[in-house]
Amino acid sequence: MRILSYEDSSYQRFVKKLYRRAIPSDQERDYVAEIISEVAQKGDKALVDFAKKFDHATIKAKDLRVTEAAIKAARAHVSQDTKSAIAASRKNIHAFAKRSLRKDWSKKNAQGAQVGERFVPFDRVGIYVPGGKAPLVSTALMTGAFAEAAGVPEIIAATPPGPDGSVNPDLLYALIASGATEIYKVGGAQAIAALSLGTKTIAPVDKVFGPGNRFVVEAKRQLVGAVAIDLLPGPSEVLIVSDSTGNPQFLAADLLAQAEHGPDSVCGFLTNSKRLLAAVQEEVKVQLANLPRKEIAEKSLQKAGFGLLTKSLDEAIQICNDWAPEHLILVAKNEEAYLDKVRTAGAIYVGNFSAVAVGDFLAGPSHTLPTGGGGRSFSGLRADQFQRRTSVVRMDQAALRRSQKIVEHFAEMEGLEGHGRSVTYRAESD
Repeated sequence: MRILSYEDSSYQRFVKKLYRRAIPSDQERDYVAEIISEVAQKGDKALVDFAKKFDHATIKAKDLRVTEAAIKAARAHVSQDTKSAIAASRKNIHAFAKRSLRKDWSKKNAQGAQVGERFVPFDRVGIYVPGGKAPLVSTALMTGAFAEAAGVPEIIAATPPGPDGSVNPDLLYALIASGATEIYKVGGAQAIAALSLGTKTIAPVDKVFGPGNRFVVEAKRQLVGAVAIDLLPGPSEVLIVSDSTGNPQFLAADLLAQAEHGPDSVCGFLTNSKRLLAAVQEEVKVQLANLPRKEIAEKSLQKAGFGLLTKSLDEAIQICNDWAPEHLILVAKNEEAYLDKVRTAGAIYVGNFSAVAVGDFLAGPSHTLPTGGGGRSFSGLRADQFQRRTSVVRMDQAALRRSQKIVEHFAEMEGLEGHGRSVTYRAESD
């Protein structure tokens, strides 16, 4: 980790660079555009070719969809402890999601017209679950279970296959438990393209959800318009803001928990306590020594880990708002006062005992959150994102007549005579 104090000459320059916008490189744009073009032109063949190239899996087009036999085998293979853990997470997710679903409403406006909104679930959504060395069972729940709670009838999951062409049984079980109605062995940017554009095997969806690497994120960015998307969640990140009351063992563990996601993960620690900064540094070394994913975590910390000694906790909060972290851990004597000052964070964990891992797996809110500074523009995944909103207007002739003069005046101002007449005819009819 890079460690700096507010007294260092390079401190302000480093802090200034923390303000970021997730702008892809020309190389990334071109690379992903080529993948999308291949899927658009060649469909299933492109997916099969990319599975061999990126996942080292030899599969045929007819094998892209996970079979009922494979699903049945996964159910039999998964342990009862795994089933219980998935059920507990799903229960909390559904309880949380139900509170954030939007409900229909209507009222009369000043002219007597009835106006309102209707919220109905999307008909068909795609959820993407990244692959890699660790099966992201929780991501299946943190996307699919929200779609299920919103009442989406068709939940289409895509996840990369292993080298043997199969999907991890725990992940497969989690997808089914989360309401997936179709599951495809497709990963990366090509999965986003297939879900968005469709192939012979995969019918296109209305909206795509889920996190991924920078290529998955760029595919979602390029395909907006062809399909709706949730947000642009890339590699995981955490920022810890703590005064002297922070527990160094806990906070070091949180830094390593994010770092072990992958070498592109970002971990930051801000404190106004010199003692705590030193203690956390030491704890990171101690805990890293026996971490199973030590090599991955080390790369992450060396590449993008940082610790800053700030003048005050208020300055740390300002840096947080500029950086817009995916996960923020806030530990302070007066937590509520500082919590009110946080403006940009995907999810906030308040207090020494609020571990991000509980949010990742169990608490209820989705762990699919904005990264790369996206928290200034996006919120994390919510149940109401699985709803399609439609406005409704209903009026009788009396309400129309009370609206007539104003509408006719607008029509005159904008030179749209037909607009005015559409109201005049109705108002003057018997």
